[in-house]
Amino acid sequence: MSNRTIAAIATPNAPGGIGTVRISGDRAVEIASKVFRPVSGKNLCDFKGYTAAFGGVYDNDEKIDEAVCLVFRAPKSYTGEDVCEISCHGGLYITKRTLRAVLDAGAEPAEAGEFTKRAFLNGKIDLAGSESVMALIGASGKQAAAAALNTLDGNLSKKIRECADGIIGVCASLAAWVDYPDEDIEDISASQMLPVFEKTKKELSEIVRRYDCGRAVTDGIDTVIVGKPNVGKSTLMNMLTGFERSIVTDIAGTTRDIVEERIMLGEIILRIADTAGIRETENVVENMGVSLAKRRLERAELVLAVFDTSVPLNSDDLDIIEQCKAKKSVAILNKADLPATADREVIENAFAFTVELSASTGAGREKLEQAVAEIMMTNEFDPAAACLTSERQRQCCIRAMGHIDEAIAAIQGGVTLDAVNVCADCAIDALLELTGEKATAAVVDEVFSRFCVGK
Repeated sequence: MSNRTIAAIATPNAPGGIGTVRISGDRAVEIASKVFRPVSGKNLCDFKGYTAAFGGVYDNDEKIDEAVCLVFRAPKSYTGEDVCEISCHGGLYITKRTLRAVLDAGAEPAEAGEFTKRAFLNGKIDLAGSESVMALIGASGKQAAAAALNTLDGNLSKKIRECADGIIGVCASLAAWVDYPDEDIEDISASQMLPVFEKTKKELSEIVRRYDCGRAVTDGIDTVIVGKPNVGKSTLMNMLTGFERSIVTDIAGTTRDIVEERIMLGEIILRIADTAGIRETENVVENMGVSLAKRRLERAELVLAVFDTSVPLNSDDLDIIEQCKAKKSVAILNKADLPATADREVIENAFAFTVELSASTGAGREKLEQAVAEIMMTNEFDPAAACLTSERQRQCCIRAMGHIDEAIAAIQGGVTLDAVNVCADCAIDALLELTGEKATAAVVDEVFSRFCVGK
């Protein structure tokens, strides 16, 4: 652990009611006492932990602002070290001036995520919990926040540790048999090992499945709006975003580039793109927009295919239906407020989910929310269950399941038990890397490099 005493602004880089400068390390209270003077006249170094004082922030003898200073004593702090937090008025100048005074008094600038990294290294939080801090900060909805908070509380780490402990029990029996062949130790049988491996694999598979279906809630889904010109794609985009993000006219081919936005549809985050109308055209510029739309459709995780029910289907509509067959997609029967002339049966037979909607009035939005939740399986997402919060954690589970599969295959193939033991050890390492118990320094550095400075 570094003996540097670090400091950074812990509040957003924008004007606000309060700006907080956090200091952590062996000299935190000493450094804070050089810039903060309590109105009581007491020395900050004499304060006990969990104590607050009102006073002034000074740069040498020049008063910068009135402020409150919180004192936390190791190990009962966020980082496990002595911590002081000076909360001043939240103007950018005042907050940055306070940080400069703290740095001039002897603190060093904190690196990205260094406060939480110190909490991890001091045993205040594990690696999975550390990642959930950023997930909680970035949560855009109730379910995402609840899932991140449950991981921060240790639900995921507890479940992963239970999975690891089951395999560790098998390894202990295998190790005793392998290491002491001359002792009268009964070897562990396949009938004893297989249920443990199969149960663990099933539990890990369920955790991974929840991550995949919950990603729409926690990270968002790459979504594209497609349709022929003038079916109401841009109107739908504006309805979903809540403002005029896309240009809407009666002229076919108005949208030629891809317009992107991040929106909430119920509890689901959509990284949504409005594309050019897909049709056969000889216009060179419009044709480039159509090509972009088709490429975006190919890579999208979710397609919202828009059809104008007030006009008959044509070859452009049928082409779009064909391109959506291999995708998770919802057919939107737009302009439901107008008399219908389109052959709805063709659309309904081609899509598992069909929604009547009026993009101009917003009628039918709730049905669209329900359809997207069902197709992305977010209706099955339980934020109270053990939830993965990053692709790193998912990959740890995938690797563990791969090693478990190898162990099962070795048992069923009659391979020697020491080979089974090697596979089981690798599975344990992958699981304990997830929690941080066996994570390399490079993995730890990579995790915290994604944090913001001040957290």
